[in-house]
Amino acid sequence: MDFNVKKLASGAGVFFTRAVQFTEEKLGQAEKTELDAHFENLMSRADCTKLWTEKIYRQTEVLLQPNPSARIEEFLYEKLERKAPSRITNGELLGQYMQDAAKEFGPGTPYGGTLIEVGECERRLGTAEREFLQTSAISFLTPLRNFLEGDWRTISKERRLLENLRLDLDACKTRLKKAKVAEAKAAMAPDFQETRPRNYVLSASASALWSEEVEKAEHELRVAQSEFDRQAEVTRLLLEGISSTHVNHLRCLHEFVEAQAAYYKQCDFHMQELQKELGRIPNAFALNSTHSTVPAGSASEGISSPVETDTLNIEEVQPPATGTRKAKVLYDYDAADSSELSLLADELITVYTVPGMDSDWLIGERGNQKGKVPVTYLELLS
Repeated sequence: MDFNVKKLASGAGVFFTRAVQFTEEKLGQAEKTELDAHFENLMSRADCTKLWTEKIYRQTEVLLQPNPSARIEEFLYEKLERKAPSRITNGELLGQYMQDAAKEFGPGTPYGGTLIEVGECERRLGTAEREFLQTSAISFLTPLRNFLEGDWRTISKERRLLENLRLDLDACKTRLKKAKVAEAKAAMAPDFQETRPRNYVLSASASALWSEEVEKAEHELRVAQSEFDRQAEVTRLLLEGISSTHVNHLRCLHEFVEAQAAYYKQCDFHMQELQKELGRIPNAFALNSTHSTVPAGSASEGISSPVETDTLNIEEVQPPATGTRKAKVLYDYDAADSSELSLLADELITVYTVPGMDSDWLIGERGNQKGKVPVTYLELLS
């Protein structure tokens, strides 16, 4: 118990001494040991690294998980050291809803068939998104968090200890300075004509006491200086390690960019495939049902029109005298059969329609080539 009381009293004394030294420095009444310019630059660089790493980490979290409630849930699971339950992505959920709706509307209908194709694409996009989130969390977010919660906490702890030792060092310097001033006053030769022998003896005794105080203060100063120098070197090594942190974060940033590029490439691939599938859906669901037929007994009975049959006779289709337009191709398109025209993105073609043709298709011409083209792949020019 006595030991604890003494330890508590000693700690309180050290804290009070540091508080006095800190206050006097702020008031300009005490000198402060300044660190060298290189050390100051290292600390400034470390503070800047911590500030921007934290901002990048927080905003990346928002990018990967915009829902704040979900982020809080993941944070709580992490603090409880429990695995967060797997969460379905919005794309996967939308795809599931579309496919369920297609079952209700009928997969054989144009709308139901399109819902199935789009729903499957959305499901694949959601799967790609989940893989991207997992990869980014491991390769980018985790290293940033490890720095903020590990390396930076160690650096902050050592810097606080260095600051406390600096206050102790400057307090020792102040005590030594005051002790030397008092010793100098006590060592002044007394006037034997005006000073009594008793006072002379007291003055000599005081001078000896102050000499002991000076020696004690000098010893404390040497110890404080040694501890400060040792701690400064430890802190310097940690601060210089920020360069290695930058190299590590640079590598992680490259991995994040690669994951992001792979994710968007997958999304582009799935959307291109979806466009192709949607371009073929009118063939299966709409085109056959909208082809006109010649009524029996009419004057044209027995004479087939180029747009009456399931497969257009492209060679017999002639462009109208008026009504042709230029169109820019938006996406690549591979012809499904000989009646269709393959397209390349950004090329210009001539398009027109023929009577009885489904509105989702046009006839396209490029030089001597001719065939059906889907409207969704074109941008009609004036």
